[in-house]
Amino acid sequence: MDNVAGLSPLVLAYIGDAVYELMIRTHLLRRGPARPVQLHQSAVALVRATTQARLVPALEAYLTDAEKDILRRGRNARPGHIPRNVLPGEYHSSTALETLFGYLYLKGDWHRLEELTGIIFHLAESREGEE
Repeated sequence: MDNVAGLSPLVLAYIGDAVYELMIRTHLLRRGPARPVQLHQSAVALVRATTQARLVPALEAYLTDAEKDILRRGRNARPGHIPRNVLPGEYHSSTALETLFGYLYLKGDWHRLEELTGIIFHLAESREGEE
C-alpha cells in the first residue's frame, strides 16, 4: 500500500488490532499442542488493552526510531470514546501498539511483525515471573 505513514493513526490501529490478535494466536499455535480453551485464554490475556499497555514501555527498547514515531502518533491519537473498563492512559498505549502493528502489516513487513511478536511473548513471560 502506498503512503502507509500518511494514514490516520486510528485507521492503522483499526487494522492493527486484527493483525495483533492474529499474530498472537499464530504464535500460540506454533508453541505446540494445546486445548482450544487454553489457546483462547492465553490469547485473551495478551490482547487485552491493559496487558498491551504494560508491555509497551519495555517494547520501546527494541524499536527503531521510525517505529517509535509511529507508536507516538498512535498514543497521541484521540479516539471517539474509551471503553469504561480501561483507563485512558492504558487505552492510548494499547492503541499505540495496534497502530504500529497496522503500520507494519500495511507495509508488508511480516518479518518485523514476527520479530516483535516474539519479543512481546518474551516480555510477557518475564513479567509473569515477576508477579
